[in-house]
Amino acid sequence: MKTILHTEGLNKTYQLGSFPRTIKVQALNNVNLSVASDKPVIIALVGESGSGKTTLAKVILRLIEPTSGAVNVAGHAVAGKGNRPQHNEFLRTVQPIFQNPFEAFSRYRTVDSYLHETAGRVAGLSKGAAVDAVEEALNAVGLEYKDVRGKYPNQFSGGELQRASVARALIPHPSLIVADEPVSMIDASRRMIIINLFLALKQEYKTSFLYITHDLATAYYISDYIAVMNKGSIVEFGDAKQVLSNPQHSYTQLLLDSIPRLDSKWVDHR
Repeated sequence: MKTILHTEGLNKTYQLGSFPRTIKVQALNNVNLSVASDKPVIIALVGESGSGKTTLAKVILRLIEPTSGAVNVAGHAVAGKGNRPQHNEFLRTVQPIFQNPFEAFSRYRTVDSYLHETAGRVAGLSKGAAVDAVEEALNAVGLEYKDVRGKYPNQFSGGELQRASVARALIPHPSLIVADEPVSMIDASRRMIIINLFLALKQEYKTSFLYITHDLATAYYISDYIAVMNKGSIVEFGDAKQVLSNPQHSYTQLLLDSIPRLDSKWVDHR
């Protein structure tokens, strides 16, 4: 089986304040997570705010350096020890989708210019091939190129702009897309459009997703595996159905107990 995501002894410590009154905050505490599969998967990373989910995402995306430990994605050492790929090679391996799409695009640039830049600079495509790749990615997320071309971020709804973010991430055909709370800023009525899109794209593009959320219901619906995070550590990991129907850690049970539902058992409707 192929390694999709592997973290080993991952730690991140922040030092707050100034000498002599400094405080050390352990954002990641010996995070060990290993997922291998012969087919693309969706891994949900769940936990309350402040549990370390976004810090882990930032380390995987090389936005911050870990204090110690290592991260490997699809055979590439992306953080910590090992020969790490150059920036564009890295972006062909891992792509981000951020929480707020309006912060991912400058209001002074057209949205399609970002997509063309990704196709040319990151994917290394010629001008003609880049146009085809942008159109293909937009079509995959339910958008038409003619409806995106020349438009600025404020001319889109939040859901439309997030779909454009997904299209941008798809262009280099990465091994892993890290989606950090990708539907939390979108109207509730539109959230399932993005969720179902991830399920479809996993098969169409053969891309795995790390879906970061505090919402156990969508995590259960979308994921093959679930990792539960608390106080900077992975406290439980396994098959999504197994973890949520038969939790082994008290924190996982606490998260489940906080969800209002009609029956006492999780029912698989997938």
